[in-house]
Amino acid sequence: MIYAAGGIALAAATPFATGCSSNQGSSEVKTPWDDLPGVLARIVPPTFPDLHFDIADYGALGDGETDSSAAIAAAIRACGLSGGGYVDVPPGVFITGPVHLESNVNLHVGERATLKFSTDPNRYLPAVFTRWQGIECFNYSPCVYAFQKTNIAVTGKGTLDGQASNDNWWRWKGLEKFGWAPGSPSQDAAAARLNSMGERGIPVAQRVFGEGDMLRPMLIQFYDCANVTVDGLTVRRSPMWAIHPVLCTNVTVRSVTVESRGPNNDGCNPECCTDVLIEGCTFDTGDDCIAIKSGRDNDGRRIGTPTVNVVIKACHMKYGHGAMTIGSEISGGARFVFLDGCTIDTVGWVVRVKSNARRGGTVEHVYVRNVDANTIRESALTADFQYEEGSTGSEVPVLRDVHVSNMRVRESHQVMTLLGIPGATIDDVELEQCTFDKVEESSTVQNAGAIELSEVIVDGAAIRDVAGLIK
Repeated sequence: MIYAAGGIALAAATPFATGCSSNQGSSEVKTPWDDLPGVLARIVPPTFPDLHFDIADYGALGDGETDSSAAIAAAIRACGLSGGGYVDVPPGVFITGPVHLESNVNLHVGERATLKFSTDPNRYLPAVFTRWQGIECFNYSPCVYAFQKTNIAVTGKGTLDGQASNDNWWRWKGLEKFGWAPGSPSQDAAAARLNSMGERGIPVAQRVFGEGDMLRPMLIQFYDCANVTVDGLTVRRSPMWAIHPVLCTNVTVRSVTVESRGPNNDGCNPECCTDVLIEGCTFDTGDDCIAIKSGRDNDGRRIGTPTVNVVIKACHMKYGHGAMTIGSEISGGARFVFLDGCTIDTVGWVVRVKSNARRGGTVEHVYVRNVDANTIRESALTADFQYEEGSTGSEVPVLRDVHVSNMRVRESHQVMTLLGIPGATIDDVELEQCTFDKVEESSTVQNAGAIELSEVIVDGAAIRDVAGLIK
């Protein structure tokens, strides 16, 4: 396997090959993991002036009944005008509409403090510039939102509660299991209209959605921001994706617990971002725990910004679809993704790459190590270029340079599922020092290139090549 060194900051560096040295005359083996400290050195949480603005001083009441939106907005405004600092949420339950951050503001939700967000959709209007499933538009404001801000954070040991349920946001998905009834309206018509606008290149200013369209907002979304941190919080009952940085640089998501099993309730979705650290988080989600994205179809190609340098460390995936998914909104591509030292209880996939002939996108340099997993309902490693059956198009998705080492899975349906399409690329995939027990079915490999196995054990037997997986 050929290892590519660097990431964007080292794009001009010479790639290193296994068994080769970056220094002449040395026998040292260079791997991508050796470049990880350089990536992490750039991911530094912002600091804030030691100035504190308690929302209670601006009239907020933590009685679980009084609307504190105006008080919270006033505290944020005062903090920003003072040059920055902390907007403190003290113990109590504070009802609020959407919260919009300013530069240099740390919204600090303290221990035993909860922000409960209104379930009245009208509170999230007027529409803001946002992205919905990979396509730019104007739509309901996220619960916590920032646009083109620098040095922003949401921190503390408190809780952000979106209050989503089958009685409100979740039923908009259009599934009976989430409270929708046949014949009732859902998000489907608006989602199709937005997709069509993106495909036809309709100007974003004309893609305006809101009342009656039922496109659910994210819980936290930072759009086109720099120096971003979400730290320590519990995030519950999100209307849609829970934590969604878009076009952001220098992002830290640390020690966050996401508890949200609704539809499309992904835990953390960095999209078109550079230098992202997701560390020490716990995910119990109704969709993917972490999903790396970069825009959908033509709109993603129009923006043309990949997600680069994502580091996922020491996270616990309790429940979800994919522990780490790349796609399906991946038209801008992704590269240099590192997953290290994570534990998994029950998910569908450990690593899943999703695309098709409409999405396209190049995904490369994906490195996974030291994963301990209990139950995998589908496959430990999946590349699905046939995602969303029936999708046709002229785009060519690419996946290459994927290295998985020291993965232990105690129970899984399959070890590997690689579903390519003619003309696309799934190549240079390696599993090394991995153990899989209680595997129900043989692996599936279609339209894939080089796959290498080294010290792979399946149900106690050494498997030396892919033929041994597919039997």
